[in-house]
Amino acid sequence: MHSGSVSRLSFLFYWLLLLAAGAGVIGCKKKNPHAEDTVVFKPQPIAPEDTIKYPNALITTLNRKNRWVDSVFRRMSLDERITQLMMVEVFSNQGPEHEADVELLIRRYKIGGLIFFQGGPIRQAMMTNRLQAASKVPLWIGMDAESGIGMRMDSAMQYPLPMLLGAINNDSLIYRMGAEMAYEFKRMGMHVNFAPVVDVNNNANNPVISYRAFGENKDDVSSKSLAQMLGMQDNGIIATAKHFPGHGDTDVDSHYDLPVIPYGRNRLDSLELHPFRHLIQSGVGGIMVGHIHLPKLDSTANLPASLSKPIVTGILRNELRYSGLIFTDAMVMKGVTKYFKPGEAEVMALEAGNDVLERLVSVPKALEAIKAAIRSGRLSQKEIDRRCKKVLAAKYWLGLHHYQPIKTDSLYQDLNASHAHETLRRLAEGSLTLLQNKRKTIPLENKKRRTIASLAVGATKSTFFQRKIKDELTVQDYFLPRRTTKKDREKLRKALLKHDLLLISIYGPSIRPSNSLGLTPEERDLVNELVRKKRSVVILFDNAYTLNRFQDIHEASALLVGYQQLPAVQAAAAKLVVGKLEPQGKLPVTVNEHFRYGDGL
Repeated sequence: MHSGSVSRLSFLFYWLLLLAAGAGVIGCKKKNPHAEDTVVFKPQPIAPEDTIKYPNALITTLNRKNRWVDSVFRRMSLDERITQLMMVEVFSNQGPEHEADVELLIRRYKIGGLIFFQGGPIRQAMMTNRLQAASKVPLWIGMDAESGIGMRMDSAMQYPLPMLLGAINNDSLIYRMGAEMAYEFKRMGMHVNFAPVVDVNNNANNPVISYRAFGENKDDVSSKSLAQMLGMQDNGIIATAKHFPGHGDTDVDSHYDLPVIPYGRNRLDSLELHPFRHLIQSGVGGIMVGHIHLPKLDSTANLPASLSKPIVTGILRNELRYSGLIFTDAMVMKGVTKYFKPGEAEVMALEAGNDVLERLVSVPKALEAIKAAIRSGRLSQKEIDRRCKKVLAAKYWLGLHHYQPIKTDSLYQDLNASHAHETLRRLAEGSLTLLQNKRKTIPLENKKRRTIASLAVGATKSTFFQRKIKDELTVQDYFLPRRTTKKDREKLRKALLKHDLLLISIYGPSIRPSNSLGLTPEERDLVNELVRKKRSVVILFDNAYTLNRFQDIHEASALLVGYQQLPAVQAAAAKLVVGKLEPQGKLPVTVNEHFRYGDGL
């Protein structure tokens, strides 16, 4: 679906897609030769009773009068109305002292919410129950889970990151992933996902967005982020589009410094703001404002967009008429703290027009500074009260007026349900992008008097792909770890050149995609030489941009991009290499002159 059609009709469109998925794409055995292992997806009854399913239902709830909101608001002190706008970070793997510190903030300052990071499901569920019990008003709980809760915690599902999703031609699968995420959030007693990323990544050197974006095409980013957003919000979880007004064209990471975007409104209107507009029209519940400096929109020195009234109120609130929740990006990031002190930064964020302050450096300093700003007239109590009621209305929409503790029975099983694994399999299989297949090198099959070497670049032991390929082909495994010696590389080179065909799989240093692969120039030179000299099938299980790390990669006989090293992706790649799966993916970004946006056989 392209951007021109993203409107109220999009909701009907995605519901029809989901119905089609249930009736055809997901369960159709005639079209799917491997349908015998299909688990039919059954949407879960997970939306709160008071959630009304129609376009902009959440936005309507946030801005209408509500008796529960009024009754809770009347019992709040002036301080509590301020701290209701604060969400603090929490870790379930940092022990009792950390939990005691968080509980103190809840009891003393009555903060509005939490943002969970690393930990495990049982530990987090039990910690959530204890912290909720300590809170006067039910806490709303968020997570920065762009690829699902497994991105932050162990023993949980990890779905693909946006670059992989950007390669998929079936957006109903992305809707379904959003619905799965919503189910897992609800099961963990969480309410706000700081996703989707709607940045248009048109800068190959971007160190912080890159594979976290759906791609470089604004229409793709609009439709795919819309699918993920609707999957979450239709099932009772608040989605948060980020990073307004667009973090895709930067070469600085705002976690460590303040990126500067030199463009004005013409460029932003034609590109960066495009996906935000469409998600706003479709009722996205939250928007996160980034710590990026746009001097042509606000010339104040070193001022991030998150603290800029012309950007937050002027553009987002007034021009785009956004009446949902506006979140700051984390206030602990260097994009803010390098130039503005704790307390003053939070005052400026509220002055700018943000509703919610996320991950503060110091709750006490922020509270005192905001109270002083109200006394001096910089901030109005009326505006604080309006935003407090808005947060309470969000909690009402989320069902927190009927709060129930998390049940830990069967928690691991529920977070690893068969329908979730089926969704992950379909996403992985739909994304694989075949960029080259000279002389129909693949599918591969066993041939007499032909030897195949399976080389895992960046690995020290047999990978999931290598194990899967051995079920189909007779191959000999080899490894090219990082930081190899010259002697080991030469020994490996001689052994590999004796084989008739090389099956080269390339891995980054972690489960998350990388920006560089972490290989030395000598290790990359060896890969380039092998590709030049032998028939080779190359599979990249990492960020598509890392193809640029190999200057001769375009000489490979066959080249397949898997985007991530998730086991589901490696299993899908093994099936494709032996002809049990057809390639369907398209490259979501331009990598270089050889591999451009939209390529894929």
